[in-house]
Amino acid sequence: MTDTLAPKPVPAPRDATPAAAWRLLHESACAPYRRSGRFAWHFARGKLGRDPVFRGMLERGDLPAHAHVVDIGCGQGLLASLLDAVHALHAQGRWPSQWPAAPIDTHYTGIELMPRDVGRAEAALAGLVRRPQFICGDMRLVPLPACQAVVILDVLHYVDHAAQAALLARVHAALASGGRLLLRVGDAAQSRGYAVSQWVDRIVTLVRGHRVPPTFGRPLAQWIALLEGIGFSVRSVPMSLGTPFANVLLVADKARALP
Repeated sequence: MTDTLAPKPVPAPRDATPAAAWRLLHESACAPYRRSGRFAWHFARGKLGRDPVFRGMLERGDLPAHAHVVDIGCGQGLLASLLDAVHALHAQGRWPSQWPAAPIDTHYTGIELMPRDVGRAEAALAGLVRRPQFICGDMRLVPLPACQAVVILDVLHYVDHAAQAALLARVHAALASGGRLLLRVGDAAQSRGYAVSQWVDRIVTLVRGHRVPPTFGRPLAQWIALLEGIGFSVRSVPMSLGTPFANVLLVADKARALP
């Protein structure tokens, strides 16, 4: 006789389409910033919604799972919030099957010069289960922890060429065997797009309440040569499709140590 009181099996959750998954990730990653005020929330919604680099990282599988991720120039910690949302979506069984493996179970350290941004990040994200660590300091001076991935988006041009080279060498030393650097830069060889990128960068810096410092750009070929000279293998991903900018994401991998 069939036991009518036996619990019915719960169907496994179905993965979301990429578009639906991104909507869920965007909303989940932005939600904590309501605690930091209207500016922090609106900035998060605009930046995560319009900047292609964040969704692109997930669609390409740029970041590994179970990694210590160091985010240099992290601002108000948008990547930390996005990674937390990724972990939750994957746990619900809704990670798109069309995407590479999700970067779940990450440990995050953000380094940011501006105390105001660090304050917004800490106020928004203090309640996360995998609580991120934020360090307020100069990227040229803060010791880098051992890690599997480093992300530097649109900030390296704020220090001079010698400081750029020194920081990238320190990143290479901090990365584990087979580790990865994601570095977004402007290609100074694309004069018009680079000028537009610099103009928008200055506006965003002012809106965030910061002084606009001098910048030190390089043509793309020089960025690649610099990274390869340090020991990275490099491939470039265009980041300006549909925009007037000259941004390029450099995916730089550290060689795996021989057994």
